[in-house]
Amino acid sequence: DCHKIIGDNKYDFSALSGDRTVSRTRLSPPTNMTDTLRFNVCKELSLLEGVDAGEQCSSGTWACLSKVNTKQGESDRVVAVIPMAQESELRAEYAALSSPRGVKMTLHGPPYPSSITLEPTPQTFILNLLCNTEASDPEFKSYDGAQAIVEWSAPSGCNFRDAPAEGGDDKPEREVEAVGSGIGWFFLLLFVVFTGYFALGAYYNYTTYGATGVDLIPHRDFWREVPYMLRDVVSHLCSSFQSRHSSSRGGYISV
Repeated sequence: DCHKIIGDNKYDFSALSGDRTVSRTRLSPPTNMTDTLRFNVCKELSLLEGVDAGEQCSSGTWACLSKVNTKQGESDRVVAVIPMAQESELRAEYAALSSPRGVKMTLHGPPYPSSITLEPTPQTFILNLLCNTEASDPEFKSYDGAQAIVEWSAPSGCNFRDAPAEGGDDKPEREVEAVGSGIGWFFLLLFVVFTGYFALGAYYNYTTYGATGVDLIPHRDFWREVPYMLRDVVSHLCSSFQSRHSSSRGGYISV
């Protein structure tokens, strides 16, 4: 469905759906070798019309690499058709990239005969999808006989939050989040200010008067009176509240 959840982040790759083609040409006089990689990040590739079955990957392939040898004055020659990612071996892996931000997709394919080793080598298609506000064309980075790497910058490489439900609005939730964040910063700032006040006051009392213990507290007498002042305030509020209720007789005084 082209929607993936990686850790706490959600991604939508539907905009990238469809067969994509990247290529590179390597000079090897008197011939040139052109590597053409077709891939689809959401489903298997469609079969090419007018192309022999032996010159393209079979159905169920998600990424296919074709090597074509060209020589001036002669017909092009397909020398290799490599299924880089195939349904039977896919084992799709997705990992979030931090620098630069994006997603790393890894799709697996069946072993293919190697020119380096005697044993066939399992193939892997890697797409580094980088977060960008504007989409660019995918770029064929490398192929080492086992891994084909493509880099692509697009908005789909950026994670997204759930869209609001149809007919709904997510503005109130965002406003509540903003208010809660502001209150948290206020209390954090208040805590830092009080901590600095007590720390600097204690240092001043120690260096100036050689104070120790509770004498280090700045303005100690004031803080000692704070509980009594709070008690008086509460007592005053309670008495005011009680007097307001006791006057419910409308001003009449018993004789």
